Amino acid sequence: MSIFDSLHINSSGLSLERLKLDVISTNIANVNTTRTEEGGPYLKKSVSFEESMKRTTTPGLNGSTEKSFGVRPTAIDSDETAVIREYDPTHIDADENGYVTKPNVNMADEMVDMMLTMRTYEANATALEASKDMLKRALQISAD
Repeated sequence: MSIFDSLHINSSGLSLERLKLDVISTNIANVNTTRTEEGGPYLKKSVSFEESMKRTTTPGLNGSTEKSFGVRPTAIDSDETAVIREYDPTHIDADENGYVTKPNVNMADEMVDMMLTMRTYEANATALEASKDMLKRALQISAD
C-alpha cells in the first residue's frame, strides 16, 4: 500500500458525499415541483455507488492483485414509486378528475439523509487531516 493511498481513499469519499449533498439539495428544492421537462412530477433522486478497485502489480511477484481505492458513484437513480396523488381541482396541473400528482420527496427523510451525509463528510475530512498529519510527522522524523 502506497503512503498516499489513504489520501486518495478519503478524497474519493469526500467527492461522493459532496455529490450526495448536491442530489439531496436538488430533492429539497423540487419538493413542490409538479411539472418537469420529462413530464409528470419531480421524482426523488438518490446516488448509487460502489467500491473502487484498482489492479496493482508488485515488482518481483507474479500476478496482480486488486485493492480498494475508495468509492465511486455509479448512477443517480430516480425513485418512481410512491408518488402522491392529491385532490386539488384548482391546481394548474390537475387532471380531468381534479387530482394532482406530486413529487415523492419527503422533507423529513431528506433532512435525515442530509445530516447523515454531512457527518460522513466530516468523518472523511477528519481522516484526511489525520493522514496528512502522519505524513508530516514522517517527514519530520526523516529530517531529524
